[in-house]
Amino acid sequence: MKNNLFHLFILIGFFGMSQDTLKGTLFTLEGNQEIPLTGASVYWIGTQTGTTTNEEGTFSLPFETSTNQLVISFLGFKTDTLSIKDQKIITHYLTAAEGESLEEITLTQRRKAIQKSYLQAQNIVNVNSAELLKAACCNLSESFETNPSIDVNFSDALTGTKQIRMLGLTSPYLLISEENIPMVRGASQAYGLTFTPGTWIESIQITKGTGSIVNGFESIAGQINTEIKKPFSDVPFFLNIFTSGNGRQEINIQGNQKWNDKWSTGLFIHGNQRTQKMDQNEDSFLDVPLSKQLNLLNRWQYTDAEKGWVGFGSLRWMTDDKQIGDLGFNPAEDRNSNTVWGSEIDTQRLDASLKIGYVFPEIPYQSFGFQSAYSNHNQAAYYGRRIYEIDQESFYLNLLFNSIVGNTKNKFKAGLNIAYDRYLETVDLLYFNRTDRSGGGFFEYSYDNLDNFSLVAGIRADAHNNLGNFITPRLHLRYLPDPKTIIRASVGSGRKAANIFAENQTLFGTNRFISIQENGGSIYGLNPEKAWNYGISLRQLFTLGSGSGDVTADYYITNFTDQVVVDWEQKNQISFYNLEGPSRANSFQLALDYAPSEVLSFRFAYKNYDVKTTYNSGFLQRPLQAQNRFFANMGWESERNVKGAQWRWDLTYHAVGEQRLVTTARDLQGSYSPAYGLWNSQLTRAVQTNFEIYVGLENLGNYRQNNPIIGADNPFGNDFDTAQIYAPIFGRMIYAGLRWNL
Repeated sequence: MKNNLFHLFILIGFFGMSQDTLKGTLFTLEGNQEIPLTGASVYWIGTQTGTTTNEEGTFSLPFETSTNQLVISFLGFKTDTLSIKDQKIITHYLTAAEGESLEEITLTQRRKAIQKSYLQAQNIVNVNSAELLKAACCNLSESFETNPSIDVNFSDALTGTKQIRMLGLTSPYLLISEENIPMVRGASQAYGLTFTPGTWIESIQITKGTGSIVNGFESIAGQINTEIKKPFSDVPFFLNIFTSGNGRQEINIQGNQKWNDKWSTGLFIHGNQRTQKMDQNEDSFLDVPLSKQLNLLNRWQYTDAEKGWVGFGSLRWMTDDKQIGDLGFNPAEDRNSNTVWGSEIDTQRLDASLKIGYVFPEIPYQSFGFQSAYSNHNQAAYYGRRIYEIDQESFYLNLLFNSIVGNTKNKFKAGLNIAYDRYLETVDLLYFNRTDRSGGGFFEYSYDNLDNFSLVAGIRADAHNNLGNFITPRLHLRYLPDPKTIIRASVGSGRKAANIFAENQTLFGTNRFISIQENGGSIYGLNPEKAWNYGISLRQLFTLGSGSGDVTADYYITNFTDQVVVDWEQKNQISFYNLEGPSRANSFQLALDYAPSEVLSFRFAYKNYDVKTTYNSGFLQRPLQAQNRFFANMGWESERNVKGAQWRWDLTYHAVGEQRLVTTARDLQGSYSPAYGLWNSQLTRAVQTNFEIYVGLENLGNYRQNNPIIGADNPFGNDFDTAQIYAPIFGRMIYAGLRWNL
């Protein structure tokens, strides 16, 4: 009976598809980015035949023999009438209406806080600002607590810094960009994710596997791109105040001003501090650092939709100070002391960027873009008697041209990249100076039959003074056997320079001896890192009762052909050397998303990692990497009343499997950490549409790693080690705050 029904559905689908239908996709352009239009009206003039576009901007409706005039309309955009002859598939771009004003009209639509790509060939997860409000999202490193694609771990027992991983690999193997300009790299790898406040973020795009070649050759495991709020579309004023039980206070003030219909500007002010000394585990060391940060951003936006121009200019300055170590440490008296262990990490950073885009008014599928960025990152730090200072100056330039080949099914991007990085490093009594210069060109071809198949194939050629001359190919495929089944596959290579000290600053919280086993390479005497990434993803959409959801299975393989091995396996020593043998990171994820109603949603994920590297002591599982993880999230929100009041509640669970530990003074043979689970929850009350208060609990079960610091009673001895962290240091934490916008 089931087989007969299945064949009946196939026949119905076949005959339905064989009818004359018109399919299409509607977009608008923001710069050179295509934005799908959801809910646009499409109908044949003078008839009752019409439809609306779905959340991907696509539509389908029967052909009408009585007319060939198709009307496309959407609130706030110019209404277009198209003459349709024998086309079966169209792509159309709407432009914003000029000189129209609307009064007393409010449009609302529930959009998923996390949206998985449907039309794109790449495996992309879009996270909007609503998702970031579900947790104590104080900065970018804390923006992934409710997202199963990213794993969040504490990096050490001193700084409280959270480290992210994707596909089993740490953040240096990800390309982390801001509005498609590389941002967290080099000197900022350790703490750079904490330099972007969560309230500044408009959305985050997470790409699994090698990303687009347009953004460079460094992406190996994936890309995380953040979009900062735009002055033209953001609210005129926003205030966020936050306080937590671990002594952290934070304030965010954002203001935007539209000077006219083309120019607008925004000023973003962020400040946080932690002045309260806390030692829950009574080891005489601070559980979280004393810290202060001031972060200022000024943005300018120019938009001339009629002539096709858009531009952004940004200037940011930040200062960040941390004090860690013994409870009684006084920097004025105890710096470089042999009796009281302490540390200060002072960072000054300046960023400037300019982006200009032009869309040809009469040819909306053709555009060019210019991106440029400058940054100076200066970090001065000491850890007990150890010293680590780094100064990095960077310049980035990208020229990009978009157009089509014949029709909009065939698109391409072509351009040039130029990058410059100067590094000055002090490591104890050693000095390392380096300059990286690279220039490259790229070409990326995209094909979409506007039905069930699309691909993105790209290749770039780069010349680098330290990495050499090389080619980077990447390919992404998407196929729909039916409208509710999406299959994706990808393959590509990537490479990077290993900044061994900046990427492993946790080593300075130990007294381990540092060994670099040089082999004639141009960066610390080591060769650059190279890897291939292969991935496949299957996503199945479904409806159950009155709700809808999807099941997604991902499997990615990363094989390193060359790698800088970070070897902690020997007691009291850390070694850096080039790989001799296999190194892999295999990642499997099975995820279920289901929303039984508009007010309730569930999200589950299981992840398995097989991450192994060839060390001098053998082919071993990567330490401090859980092989199994489980994630669950439940979200509930009430309907808003006439005054905009609403309740929202989220509950998140993370189960972390056992992790391999390296040889230390505490465990001379190495062992495995215990598995554990963490619960987080937040309750938000929107008193009005523009004012809400929230309260939350992190680590409800109060799970903590016992005695996280090895040798805390003798921090100047050989056995002192703060880097072997597999679980939270701080226990249960309550926080509260308010958000107000005008």
